[in-house]
Amino acid sequence: MLEGVVPFPPEFARRYREKGYWQDKSLAQEFDVVFKQYAERVAFVDRGQSYTYAEVDRVSTRLALNLLDTGLQPLDRVVLQLPNVIEFVFLYFALQKVGAIPIAALASHRYAEVSQFATLSGATTCVIPDRHGDFDFTAMVTRVMKECPKVKIGIVYKADGAAAPAGFHSLTELIAKAPVRPESDLAKIHIDPADPAIFQLSGGTTGIPKLIPRSHNDYAFNSKLASPVCGVGPDSVLLLALPIAHNLPLACPGLQGYLFNGGKVVLSASTKPEDLFRLIQDNGVTHLKVVPALLIRLINDPGIGNYNLSSMRVIQSGGQRMQPEVRLRTKQLIPSVTVQENFGMSEGLIMFVRLDDPEEVRLETCGRQICPDDEIRLVDEEGREVAPGETGELTCRGPYTLRGYFGVPEYNARQFTPDGFYRSGDLMRQHPSGNYVVEGRKKDLINRGGEKISAEEIENLILMHPAIQNVACVPMPDANMGEKMCAYVILHSGKSVTLKELVAFLMDKEIAKYKLPERLETLPEFPVSTFGKVSKKALGEMITKKLEQEAKS
Repeated sequence: MLEGVVPFPPEFARRYREKGYWQDKSLAQEFDVVFKQYAERVAFVDRGQSYTYAEVDRVSTRLALNLLDTGLQPLDRVVLQLPNVIEFVFLYFALQKVGAIPIAALASHRYAEVSQFATLSGATTCVIPDRHGDFDFTAMVTRVMKECPKVKIGIVYKADGAAAPAGFHSLTELIAKAPVRPESDLAKIHIDPADPAIFQLSGGTTGIPKLIPRSHNDYAFNSKLASPVCGVGPDSVLLLALPIAHNLPLACPGLQGYLFNGGKVVLSASTKPEDLFRLIQDNGVTHLKVVPALLIRLINDPGIGNYNLSSMRVIQSGGQRMQPEVRLRTKQLIPSVTVQENFGMSEGLIMFVRLDDPEEVRLETCGRQICPDDEIRLVDEEGREVAPGETGELTCRGPYTLRGYFGVPEYNARQFTPDGFYRSGDLMRQHPSGNYVVEGRKKDLINRGGEKISAEEIENLILMHPAIQNVACVPMPDANMGEKMCAYVILHSGKSVTLKELVAFLMDKEIAKYKLPERLETLPEFPVSTFGKVSKKALGEMITKKLEQEAKS
């Protein structure tokens, strides 16, 4: 097993195998069966072009062989930053065939994050677009390659198919060219199903996200188990507009789950409402994955009535609690659809509202676990289970929930109980129906449209500003994004700073734009708790009240 991965205890691994949860197959082996079973069916649609299961298999095999010629080896870690395009799919399955491990980075990540991913994982490879918006990824990765000696391979995707810059391989060329190696070279590669198939990223509270090793065994089971709960079958058509590398679009049940069932996946690099409406209408889309902010934008777009959306059956929402009014309004506008709330974490556990749950249960809860061996405890500050109906911190373990983050034993000692339960930091209570209700969180995160931002990470950067003596970042309510970040600061005597100046300062730290504060408030001192700590609860209440007053004026 890869050094740095925390294994499941033998008695649990044995139980999960005996119950058939783990099949002891690599994802490459799992999907080899799928690609052959549904060979002539359409698997993906991207930018108007269709790709069959057989074609995805053939192209990803060709790419895998060419990747070996770049020097990529089994168990190499690959920082992957591609938009929602078919090239991501080819690369994902090619990496599985090689036995290399993708790190599910986002196109919004910048030097601060990518260099940390590379350092922590020991990555050898970065795969990037040449540009995304106004950002030059090749310049960033050139820096990473100079400063992280293990990163020796850079691969660039250019939408126009143009040649890669010096020092980089072209992903388009690697996909297109005939391989020199025989296909039998892939068959010689041994992949341990207990090794990571992918590293997902945590929404951790302590700065740069931690790496979440998802094994071949648990990731396949994750997708297979979630599929029937979401009504996925051979005639299902999924539209993916959320970032494809995220756990929800990739595996819950995600594109993996739809392929396991012979379904079709439509890719969209755009989240513009009219683009999505057109794709739904033209492709007979049955399923859509959203975060609440995206669904709010869709149902409030005036163009929604100009398209036939009657093929839609399920809108799966995750990443953030959705208000009942949003679900009710969606049902009014698209009568054929059910908005299915789920609570999930890249670390493993997924809860789903069932499609046949009573309406009041679907409106009030985030669902319940999907496997009999998903063990859940809601605990108080002392680690004792709370009484039924009371609020406690969600702790969990199970056949697809990690036993430790990669390479951080000291952090793992705090995040996991001695008997292996993951401390999620989410506060929940159990509904009388058996489902669960999210009541908030214990961990210090801002949930901006489903993207989790570590307050500590941004506070540490803000404290470097010469005008700022102290800072506390808190969530403030937002109708569209759910939450945005407000930075409360105490200034050094005689100093001043504006939000624009602060944002410019933080941009120089090369962090993802979604992490930037969107409001700045100045105080002479911070409210403190009875323990003498800064009371973020009080600060959150202050900004909420201030926003309410501003809305009335």
